[in-house]
Amino acid sequence: MDGASPHVLIVDNSRVDCLVASRILQSCDIRVTVVEGPKQALKFLDGEHDVNLILTDCCMADMTDCDLLMAVKESPKLKHIPVVIACSDNIPERINKCLDGGAKHFILKPVKVGDVPRILSYI
Repeated sequence: MDGASPHVLIVDNSRVDCLVASRILQSCDIRVTVVEGPKQALKFLDGEHDVNLILTDCCMADMTDCDLLMAVKESPKLKHIPVVIACSDNIPERINKCLDGGAKHFILKPVKVGDVPRILSYI
């Protein structure tokens, strides 16, 4: 980090969860970009963007469980970006699959102010 505000990409198809997460992160001086799905996230990341962390839901319609995580971790251009999974379901098998796949952390939605220090610790 060079003193600029961290930039977090939020990937979630729930407008309410995106709004809650983005407002909390922005209140902590974090730049936020929101996209509604994994395909949009990969398209956004394909551009020259300075994303420091991806906060993504693991349950979205156009890709399954950890497909976005796997796509990021398999990409030489993107694999350095930490991924934090946010999900409304506390399903140990899904959590372990994501963590084994390279996710840095798993949090239950909605994102809370108390989650921010943990999220930022991976940047």
